[in-house]
Amino acid sequence: MEPAAIREAYAPVKQRLDELAASVDPARLREIADEVLTVAGLLTREPRLRRALADISRPTEARVNLLRQLLAGKVSDDTLALLTDLVGARWAVPSELLSATERLGVDLLLAAAERDGELIDVEDQLFRFGQIVEGNQQLALALGDPAVEVERRAELVRSLLEGKARPTTVRLAELSLTGFGGRSLLSALTRLVELAAARRDASVAYVVMAVAPTEAEERALADKLAQMYGRQVSLKVEVKPEVIGGVSVRVGSDLYDGTVQRRLAEARTALAR
Repeated sequence: MEPAAIREAYAPVKQRLDELAASVDPARLREIADEVLTVAGLLTREPRLRRALADISRPTEARVNLLRQLLAGKVSDDTLALLTDLVGARWAVPSELLSATERLGVDLLLAAAERDGELIDVEDQLFRFGQIVEGNQQLALALGDPAVEVERRAELVRSLLEGKARPTTVRLAELSLTGFGGRSLLSALTRLVELAAARRDASVAYVVMAVAPTEAEERALADKLAQMYGRQVSLKVEVKPEVIGGVSVRVGSDLYDGTVQRRLAEARTALAR
């Protein structure tokens, strides 16, 4: 979860985004997202520009005018309005502005997926892709190697996902290659899953079990967690026979580990004392 100061700075653009998402079609939202992510790429490549746009010692009007001069005739009015809100906010360090710009592009893509009725699919597909990467060391190294051009790694992502996942899933998976929000590949995918869930006002519960649960068991666990947290909970289940039995559940920073594996580990530690 972002610090309160970052959430506060992002709030005005989030409000404008939600108003836009309700008034334009999904294809248009994706076009705006592409423009925003292109600007995020520019900020990544140009640290001096990033510093100038985030420098709160300069008047807000000066920073906004710099942005408008830079983007005049290159992006749509909707995109410029969203980015103006971002640049007009207070960011403690330039990297926060970059992260917020990337976040804006992601939120636009997720809003488009929501309008298309594909948001849950995107959320689940990103999680499954993360599991595949985590379970294949060779693939993880190939996708996370900074010495390899991003486009070559993106081609690999497309070869794995196109025709099998929603286009928004593919686009977000490509974004994770560049370290969305300064994260590692797997951490970026996890954050994207959580943002997709947050778009539909849900928390993510990461569940580890020795055997796959039945649909009834999943519903019962989701209902119990929803009562505990006072909101909808999206289960992401991973089957790991090595836990032997029981269940481990992580929601945010809360961990409930009732696996046999954990109890055996505790017993071994106690015996060793």
